[in-house]
Amino acid sequence: MKRIEIFFRKLLLKVLILLKNAEKHHPKLDASATLNILFIRLNRIGDALVTTPLLYELKKQLNCRITVLASKYNYFIFNNPLITDKVIVFNKKVSSFIKFINRNNYDVIVDLHDDVSTTVSYLIAFANCKNKIGLMKGTDKLYSYLVNKLDPKRFHIVERVMEFTKPFNITYNPSKINIIYTPKPESITVVDNYIEKHFPVKNYLIGINISAGSNSRFWGIRNFKEIISILNSYGINIVLLCLERDLKYAWDIAGREIPIFYRNDFDEFAAMINRINLLFTPDTSIVHIASAFNVPVFGLYVKFNTDHMVWYPYKSDYEVIITPEPTLENISSEIVKEKFIPFFEKYFYEYKSKST
Repeated sequence: MKRIEIFFRKLLLKVLILLKNAEKHHPKLDASATLNILFIRLNRIGDALVTTPLLYELKKQLNCRITVLASKYNYFIFNNPLITDKVIVFNKKVSSFIKFINRNNYDVIVDLHDDVSTTVSYLIAFANCKNKIGLMKGTDKLYSYLVNKLDPKRFHIVERVMEFTKPFNITYNPSKINIIYTPKPESITVVDNYIEKHFPVKNYLIGINISAGSNSRFWGIRNFKEIISILNSYGINIVLLCLERDLKYAWDIAGREIPIFYRNDFDEFAAMINRINLLFTPDTSIVHIASAFNVPVFGLYVKFNTDHMVWYPYKSDYEVIITPEPTLENISSEIVKEKFIPFFEKYFYEYKSKST
C-alpha cells in the first residue's frame, strides 16, 4: 500500500510541475524594498542549524520580515530575533497551509530543501507569490529564481545554503559566517548550577556525548570507558552527555565516577556545550552548536553509501574519524586514541599554559 501511495504522489508531482510553470526572472530582487519573506525548512535540527547563517545575514542586511515554516522537530532553532520575526510549525495539512501562505501575501518564498519534497512542492506550486526561489533539483519549473546547487562532495552544507544570498543581491564575508544559536538565560543558569555542584574546582572540562540520531552511531560502552580511563590520567573534569533514552548506557559507562548530564531539552544541552572546553561526539546536530561557540570537536562519523562531504562543525577546529560502514562498530578505541589524544593534548596544554 505504501509503495502505491508513493507512486501516485510522484505521478501527481510530475503533473503538477507540468501545469504550474512559474515565470522566470533574471534580474536580482530589489534588496532596497521592504520584503516579506517565507522560508520553508522542514526536517530536523541539523537542517535548521545550518540555515541560521543565511537567515542572520539576510536579517542584518535587508529591510525584511522573515517567517520560517518549520517542522515539529526543528522549529525551536528558529525562535531567535536575530534570524526570524515569526516561526510556524507545519502540521502536514497542506491545503490549510496553502491558504495561510496566500493570506499573508509574501513577496518571496524560499524552498531551502536540498532534495525534492512532494509536500513542499505542493506548497510552492499553489502559492500566489511572484518570487519563488529554489535549488536546481528537478522541480525547476516551480521556481521563478533558481539557485545553483553546489557540489555536495566539495562544499560544506553551510556554504551551499549561503548560495541563497545571491537572488537577494547581497554580499558577506565568508570568514565571519557561523551557526547562530543563543541559549535562554534560564538554561545557562541550569548548566552553571550543575557545573558548580559537580565540579567545584575549576578545571579543563571535556564533554563526552554518547547520544546520536540512531543506535547505529552508538560507539559502545567499552570504547567510551577506555577513552575516559585515559583522560582520567590528565586530572581533568569530564561530563558525560546523553539523551534520557540512553541513560542506561551512560550509567554503565560512567559508573559512580563521572557526572551524567542528561537532557531532552535541546536548549539546556546547547547551554552545556557552551561551557565545555572540548566535545567528543558521534555525528549529531550538537556539532553545529559547538561551531556556534567555537568549541573544538572530535567527531566519529558514518559515511555509508554516499560521497557527500560530512557535516563537520563549520567554524570550530575539529578532528574526525570517518567509517564507510553503516555503523561505528568497526572503529576501535585504539584507532580513536591515535587521533584523539594528540588533538586533546593540543588544547589541554594550551589551557594549562594560560592558567599558570
